[in-house]
Amino acid sequence: MSKSHRSNREAKKQALLTPKEKKAAKRLKKHVGDATPFIVKAP
Repeated sequence: MSKSHRSNREAKKQALLTPKEKKAAKRLKKHVGDATPFIVKAP
């Protein structure tokens, strides 16, 4: 007996972000607190 393939199998989900976008988001998340915020006093 031969094995049969499932024809009603679900299609693979598409990724929400590309690998480049994932890396950029990860890098941004890692360095969120690095920049010193500008403090502007109103006159």
